[in-house]
Amino acid sequence: MMLKEERKQRILDILSVEQKVIASDLSQLFNVSEDTVRRDLKELDNQGLLKRVHRGALRIGPPVTDFTYRQTVEKDAKSAIADKALPFLKEESVIIIDGSTTNLTLVEMIPQDFRATIITNSPPIAVALSQHRNIEVINLGGIFYKRSMINVGVETYQSLSKMRADLYIMGIYNIDIESGVSVPTLQEAEIKSRMIDVSTEVLSMLTRDKFGTVSKHIVSSIEDISYLISDDITEQIRRDYSKEKVLLID
Repeated sequence: MMLKEERKQRILDILSVEQKVIASDLSQLFNVSEDTVRRDLKELDNQGLLKRVHRGALRIGPPVTDFTYRQTVEKDAKSAIADKALPFLKEESVIIIDGSTTNLTLVEMIPQDFRATIITNSPPIAVALSQHRNIEVINLGGIFYKRSMINVGVETYQSLSKMRADLYIMGIYNIDIESGVSVPTLQEAEIKSRMIDVSTEVLSMLTRDKFGTVSKHIVSSIEDISYLISDDITEQIRRDYSKEKVLLID
């Protein structure tokens, strides 16, 4: 019979490949009770090695690091993804762009003569747009969350209540078919949810390592995203998302 630590390591190995595990499947695989599997999952969750969800567990997403550091990570992949998203930006439209390093990469690609109104709660994005003479930039105020370089809080939320956008470009921390889009902090979740509410369509860009991961605070379901753009998508991800309303692009 497999020892407890061997079983837990095997769970992590399966999770790294399949992105999620189901308690009932693990019970059959290891020939132990579901209660035993759930205890294993609880211990692994407490160690920060996975995130327990209904019926099983998901991978923990990439670590939450400072914005400046994230700008140095996967630069080529972010540029390739942003290039695919650029055609979705339409002139004379109102676009919300929140804070993420991939979103900043996209903004830096916008042609100098592009005409639009861009609303953002990200000071780095507002600064990056300062030389675009035909873009009206609306910089949302609020409490400055230094790690993500964004403004959040009541002031940000209330400002959004008075606005309507054609497209919202939403930065992604974590995404899973069942759990939806999630973020580490409640304030970020509230602002992103409000941005979805006031926008006609939602576009998100993400690197492949964020699929099948979850954070503490849910932003929305998968159905709220109109376009999901990534790179080097696995066949399993493609099959899973083909059942959803979102248009998956790679």
